[in-house]
Amino acid sequence: MGNNKTDQNPKVLFFDIDGTLLRSGGAGKRSMEKALIKIYGIENGFRGIEMMGRTDPSILRSVLTNHGLEWEENVIEKYKEAYFKFLRDEIDVPNSEKRLCPGIRELLERLSRKSDIVIGLLTGNWKISGYLKLRHFKIDTYFKTGAFADDSEIREELVPIAIERIERQIGHKINKSQIYVIGDTPKDIRSARPHGVKTVGVATGIHSLEELREEGPDYLFEDFSEVDNVIRRLTFE
Repeated sequence: MGNNKTDQNPKVLFFDIDGTLLRSGGAGKRSMEKALIKIYGIENGFRGIEMMGRTDPSILRSVLTNHGLEWEENVIEKYKEAYFKFLRDEIDVPNSEKRLCPGIRELLERLSRKSDIVIGLLTGNWKISGYLKLRHFKIDTYFKTGAFADDSEIREELVPIAIERIERQIGHKINKSQIYVIGDTPKDIRSARPHGVKTVGVATGIHSLEELREEGPDYLFEDFSEVDNVIRRLTFE
């Protein structure tokens, strides 16, 4: 599995993780809550906090602000260590809501075989937690690089970082018209649009097809279960 590409003009598909590739059954949120209690002594700190489509540090900053706490890097590092530890355990707890989104495994396998396609990540997860989730479902090896919350807590800043890393991986520049950002939230679409790349919405998260349609993505799918259709639309148009 994974990409070993030589094509000189590939299409690049950047995937979000939560709600786009997989559903963790709340493992991420529960682990963040446990870490919040351990490090800050705050219970139910994420209640009322919008989480989908945001970066992990942005979510945490909202919680700290609500409780009048400062952002201290040394404490944040302790929080992240606790979160990753809890997630390693939590991600393996059986849960009927924990699953790959429709069509994802077949889609990734088929895309990884195409010489004119490179796939990467563009996610609000910290890198370690993102790969913990991917590894649980055995799809981590499809993704060699991307951009993560470690790079910036501002989602809009992740797109050029992800592009730069992919260009470094393949050894040359990529035309923006060949780059697709795929996500399940309006924020995924909005954060990509200013960078001149193609946007792809998929309604496998908490947002409906109509909610995503209002954002005007270049491509819109209910899910990726019809893999032939997805590949045809994203790679041959």
